[in-house]
Amino acid sequence: MRTYAEVPGLMTQMTGDEKHGPSATSTLDVLWVLYDQVLRVSADTVDDPGRDRFLLSKGHGPAAYYAVLAAKEFFPESWLAGFGSAQSRLGYHPDRSLVPGVEIASGSLGHGLPIAVGLAHGLLAQGLPGLGDTAPRVYVLVGDAELDEGSNSEAIVYAGAVGLPNLTVVAVDNQSSSYGWGPGGIEAHFAVSGWSAVRVSGRDHAALASAFRVTAAGAASAGPQLVVATVEGKE
Repeated sequence: MRTYAEVPGLMTQMTGDEKHGPSATSTLDVLWVLYDQVLRVSADTVDDPGRDRFLLSKGHGPAAYYAVLAAKEFFPESWLAGFGSAQSRLGYHPDRSLVPGVEIASGSLGHGLPIAVGLAHGLLAQGLPGLGDTAPRVYVLVGDAELDEGSNSEAIVYAGAVGLPNLTVVAVDNQSSSYGWGPGGIEAHFAVSGWSAVRVSGRDHAALASAFRVTAAGAASAGPQLVVATVEGKE
């Protein structure tokens, strides 16, 4: 498998006007840490009911996502060069029916969080055993701007109210929200609804991995978890 240092090179294989490079690079380190150190899912377990689920809600500009999936051998690297073409499986928004490892079709409207809440609730109801020593978890990556969507506010309130212990949201914060977040930042928006939250650098792999381990370990008592990953602004 590829190393992190090789992933930017994989991204360069994807070209075109709809690449949305800055949107992709803002998520690159978070995606790598999740797939390299956190998620209990691999190319061999993409259909295992006990796998962790990762949902890319920030699906606008998925080049980093595709590069990481290729690096982890979910699909052949040769697919990357066809990105966005009529014959390619790799569209400008990920399609779960075409790309191995993709759980939802997503774009720029930011509905991944509500879907994740429903998925986490459903997994709890089924009581599925996980691939490790804990039940499967749901991780969803959102951008700070998409949290302006009203459906996300409803999902945040509901998940906090029912105390979903198997849900982790990672919000990539590049200060692009239309109205900003005021005192307490994104964390306060979640915390008022009963979520536990931590903020780390979105470029620090050790800090990200530690934050994900802490949130997963404390979820049983703390309910849903938020990790805010700060990156350089306006990407």
